[in-house]
Amino acid sequence: MSRGPDLEAVIDGHRPWSDQEARDLDRVRELLVARDPWARSSLLHATGSAFIVHPDTGRVLLRWHDRMQGWLHVGGHAGPGETSPYQVALREAQEETGLHDLAPWPVATRPTLVHVVIVPVPAGRGEPDHEHADFRYLLATGRPDDTTPETAAARLRWVPLAQARSTAEEENMRVSLDRIAEILASR
Repeated sequence: MSRGPDLEAVIDGHRPWSDQEARDLDRVRELLVARDPWARSSLLHATGSAFIVHPDTGRVLLRWHDRMQGWLHVGGHAGPGETSPYQVALREAQEETGLHDLAPWPVATRPTLVHVVIVPVPAGRGEPDHEHADFRYLLATGRPDDTTPETAAARLRWVPLAQARSTAEEENMRVSLDRIAEILASR
């Protein structure tokens, strides 16, 4: 079983921003002890995701998710042998957007983990209702016009951060966007 040493180090190094995030981190720690945290067969498993910003304009890239019926950030499941939530987030972001200049932001040499949250996922594609322990990173691009959706159904759109927040249906999404707004405002 791959316990995910990279995941364990990320959890140990992350300071929760709220009591809810602390509770979610505790559940992920329990998951590390019980089973492979990345196993999709588990009703709770880890995922890596990213919010992509264009710092010059303060816009954020959103992707349409058919399963969730909403505009969300990019991300997904670990591939074979992957144990780093940041590497999962970066790979998924590149695959889903076609952007190859993505880099951690605001410090290009250090990934910024903006939120760890457990989110419900409805049944679909042969999977039952389950939960994702989502590790959300902040990435930036200098080439926003280079976006290419991975499929026709996975539309992409750049929106001002305030608009993304006001249209977000999930509270956990608004929390992530609020944290990103704080980071952008401090730049």
